[in-house]
Amino acid sequence: MSSQACVLRVGSGPAGLVAALTLLRNGVQVRIIDKEPTFRRGQRGSGMTPRSLELFRLLEVPEVERTAKPPFPLRIYQPGTLTPVKTFPLTPHMDPTPNFPYYNPRMIGQETLEAILRSHLEKLSCFVELGTELESFEQDNERVLARILRRNHDEKHPETVDCHWIIGADGAKGKTRKLLNLTFIGETKDDIVFITGDTRFSSQSIDREHWHIFSGGDTKSLNIRPSDEIAPDGFQFHMMGSGISHLMSDHEALFDHIRSVTTAMDIEFRDLSWVSDFRPNVRMVKEFGVGRVFVAGDAAHVHSPTGGQVNKLACISSQCQNDALPLGYELQHTRRVQPCLEIIIGYQVTRPPSLLATYTAERLPVIAEMLKLTTQVLSKTVALTTNTAQDTLQHKQRMHMLGVNYRCSPIVLDEFTPHPADVDAYGPIHMTDLVAGDRAPDAPSLQPYEGGPDGAVVALPERHRLFDIFRPWYHTILLFTADIAWAKVVARSIVLDPAIIRKVVVIPGSAPDPNECDSDFDIILRDDKEHAFGGYHPGKEESRIFVVRPDGFLGAIVKGQDGLRRYFGGMFGLSAGH
Repeated sequence: MSSQACVLRVGSGPAGLVAALTLLRNGVQVRIIDKEPTFRRGQRGSGMTPRSLELFRLLEVPEVERTAKPPFPLRIYQPGTLTPVKTFPLTPHMDPTPNFPYYNPRMIGQETLEAILRSHLEKLSCFVELGTELESFEQDNERVLARILRRNHDEKHPETVDCHWIIGADGAKGKTRKLLNLTFIGETKDDIVFITGDTRFSSQSIDREHWHIFSGGDTKSLNIRPSDEIAPDGFQFHMMGSGISHLMSDHEALFDHIRSVTTAMDIEFRDLSWVSDFRPNVRMVKEFGVGRVFVAGDAAHVHSPTGGQVNKLACISSQCQNDALPLGYELQHTRRVQPCLEIIIGYQVTRPPSLLATYTAERLPVIAEMLKLTTQVLSKTVALTTNTAQDTLQHKQRMHMLGVNYRCSPIVLDEFTPHPADVDAYGPIHMTDLVAGDRAPDAPSLQPYEGGPDGAVVALPERHRLFDIFRPWYHTILLFTADIAWAKVVARSIVLDPAIIRKVVVIPGSAPDPNECDSDFDIILRDDKEHAFGGYHPGKEESRIFVVRPDGFLGAIVKGQDGLRRYFGGMFGLSAGH
């Protein structure tokens, strides 16, 4: 049997589902397979960084923000007792600002997150095919022939899929990376075992208002987090140490171990719905793909679950999503962009797949820095004491990922700061200057104007914010200016498919109401409260253009249409021609 698909997605974890949704929203056909016979259970990596919350807003998945809950305060106990010695927040609370609407991490189980994402995929008639795995593939410059195997009880149904690309998001033990012969550089710490699971129990000693941390020796590291997603009496637990592997096969011994470490002998266990063990891994690939086959998420990089997975929330789901969004938009643009680029006067189209080569160049520095940070925390966690707990477990702002940047990317362009100051890929949240490759700030309370039916300009009643305009399936071109005539000239020079760009004029609050809303603009926004001008720093006396990529990062900061041509030329494979 044979079939066709534009993109074959191997694996249905967060990375696979996010990339699939990005592609489908832009009309690119996707097929998702997963070798597991049922959907995975378990809270697993249950955290959501502020950057992830931003990305899900851009992706139009509001259920994540509505469902995710603030983390409970961490409570540290005197070893061998139920006496609390310290209580502190996972991260110091920070009030949101106009440019950073999400400053604080949230909690949502991976099982819940995946169900939310699948519901959006199903609305687009895309369903995960369970019990189906990738066997092998062959590729050339034009396509990939993938051989997959679907299992139905004792029956096996082989199939050949003719597709343009494969994205392997099938985990650290998945087959895609192995078929590509990608080197998985790093180490596994076999002397340390982590066990995590979802359980239900009642206890007068363990309340549901705290994240309980017990430490005290090689086999007595345990944390317990209440989770209503499991059940009204549900808890997620993580334990770490040596000599605990036998607890995986003896659940009564596991329950006794939890009672022993907590000294809460009144715990009455009702259920153990999911449990898993693993060793700390610190590994990454040197390349994220070969030809038309790519890897993302844990198939491309794994790191140590730090702080008994307390700090794991800072990286796992966020890095999967940050892998998925750029790869998703690069694939969609590569698929759609060539026909529309051929109409740009003065440029000749080269092969757009060169855009995909930048996926590795951009992501590797970010992943390398993430591995370094989490490994440092793991080393402290192994030696955790009541005195070092707060410094080790409490989140640092860098872990929120709001400073992650692609300043060193070969496809970003900044005509104002061509040689920015060196910052690592996990830069500070509040960097002095905004340059190409940085996160694009939000800005609320913008007064929108659109053209009316008689040509007059109409001020719309509802205020807009930039995060409600940015989307992962097009570039947003922000024209900061008080000169509408200049903006009109620039907008008319942009001859790209409207499906892949939005042209937005942002005028200062001191500017008069526009007397025309040219059809070359998608919308005009007046920044009465200076949230946009304050976040982007374009200068009130000059005009400046910011191009926001589909993944929410600044692809370009340029002066005019020549800069735009240079940027989109580098992005989509254009060279100066006849």
